[in-house]
This record gives sequence, structure tokens and C-alpha cells, in this order.
Amino acid sequence: MATVAIVGASGYAGQETLDRVLAHPALELYALGSDSLAGEPAGTLDPRLSRNGWNRIPRFITNEAALAAGADVTLVCLSHEESASLEEPARGVVVDLSGAHRFLDPRVYDEWYGFAHPRPDALSGWSYGLPELSAPSGRLVANPGCYATAVLLALAPIASAVEPAGVVVDAKSGLTGAGRALRASSHAGAVLENVAPYRVGTHQHAPEIAAQLGFPVTFVPHLLPVRRGLLATCVVRSRGDDLRAVLEEHYAASHVVDVLPEGVVPELARVQQTDGAEIGVFEDRSTGDTIVICALDNLGKGAAGQAIQNVNVLYGLDETTGLRLAGVLV
Repeated sequence: MATVAIVGASGYAGQETLDRVLAHPALELYALGSDSLAGEPAGTLDPRLSRNGWNRIPRFITNEAALAAGADVTLVCLSHEESASLEEPARGVVVDLSGAHRFLDPRVYDEWYGFAHPRPDALSGWSYGLPELSAPSGRLVANPGCYATAVLLALAPIASAVEPAGVVVDAKSGLTGAGRALRASSHAGAVLENVAPYRVGTHQHAPEIAAQLGFPVTFVPHLLPVRRGLLATCVVRSRGDDLRAVLEEHYAASHVVDVLPEGVVPELARVQQTDGAEIGVFEDRSTGDTIVICALDNLGKGAAGQAIQNVNVLYGLDETTGLRLAGVLV
């Protein structure tokens, strides 16, 4: 059993990560960090934790104490700027679910994240962990962003087979993608009965997508009036290859990413609460373009599920160990 410390466990991504660690057969929760809940029992976060065995879940400690706990695996679920300031533990695997370590070039943080990275020299020590496309390596892993995960799953396997100019991505996410912190744009009055684009042309996942694809895309995110789930519709033009065939071959052995049969569309309802992803491929009869759609749960494959998948890869476990993949949800 590998011991686990979760830093920032009281946020959405932290809570989802905690839930997966508790259900994982090869991971043992060792430290639970939250500055706002330090000293409190785990049930303060969610009374449902008693169903998982109240006595074996430790009380909350500060994030600093959790980071220094000496666990075999440290999962960091803090904001970008908070994570960027942390000095990683001297031992063990560290997976950062924020965007603080996804780029080698520190100038990206000034331009797209709104802060100067406080530890630019440390960025080269982190690997980008999207197991189906970019397997994690070393002990420091940057977990991809939720939108970036969906877009890259849809486009990275076909990147060399499409025209790089003019790729357009229309993406939509549930409001948990914005995190637990209160803000005017996430109030019920702003979200319910509404769909609105945000950070148009300025979203921080755009350079992440470009860095992995090798070319930029036009990326427009929208906020959906649902709690969770993400859908990315990508419009590309093939250079002649059968893009469906390329994607089917790439994901043929995957138990996480499913390329749906012709005519079947990805749906949020099938991926919500899971760590899987669905990809649909369609031809536009009017333009000849190809439409590749990816659906996933922004808190699952887009965050906590992917973090656990990265840990599985680094520990030589089956990638799907502890993931939520099976079942027919209603």
C-alpha cells in the first residue's frame, strides 16, 4: 500500500480525489490537508464520509503539514498560484492538479494566468501526465486541465493529419469546473436557465492545448447550468486521412477512452460521475470538415480520475485501478 497525502482536500477536485483514494485497493490515506478545516474531523467536509469508515479517515491538518507528511504520494489540489509557490516534498510521487507546472516556459504564467511564477527554475522537473497521449515520467507530474484533456483526447492522435490553420473548438463545462470559491459568475442567478461564454480568447487552457498539439486553435469555453460534465466540439479539416480510423486505432486498447460507433453522439449523462471519456466522429456534409466531439466529467477524467490514473502508471498498476468506469448510470 502506498500512503497518500491530499493537499487542498476541501475543494471540488480535492474531495473527488479523496473519494477515489478511499476506494483504491493500493492506496492508503495518510494525511488530509485543508487550511480552512484544519483540526476538524473528515465528516465536517461531507457527512457521507462516515460510510467509508469514519475511524480510518484522519482529521484535517494544514496544507503545509500535509505537504510535509512524508507520504509516498502527494496529490496537490490547490489554486494555480498557491501550487506554484509550494516547494515539492523531497520524496515520493507528487501530482499537481492545478496549472502551476504544465509549462516549461514561465512567461506563460505572466501572459495567461496573471502572475509571475515564483519558482521558474523548477518547471523543467515536471512531466505532463495525460496517459493516453503523454505518459507521466519521473516523480513530479502536472495533471492536465479539464478542457485541455477533452480537446487533446479528440485532436492529438490526428494532429499530423489535419490542417493546423482554422481549427475551432467550442467547449462547454459544468460550473464545478470553476472551483468552489464564490464568485458572481457562479451564483445561481447567473448560471441557471443560462449558457454563457467566458474568457473568450483568453482562457488559460488555450496555450496548454497549443503546447501539446504543436499549433494553436480557436478555443471558446462556455458555462453550462449543470454541476459537472464537459463537452468539446472540435472542427478540423483532414489532409486526406480517415480521421475516424486513426482515432479508433489509437484508442483500440483503451479502457478509459471510447470512440463511439458511427452516428452515436457523446453525452454528458453517460460520463458524469465517471473517469471515462467518449469521442464521436462526424463528417460535415456541407463543408467536408470533420467534427470530433469529446465528452468527459471535468472532475473525473478532467481532474481527480486522471490524477489517480497517473499514479497508477507511475506505480506500475493497471491504469484503471480505482477508477469509476463500469456501470450503466441513469
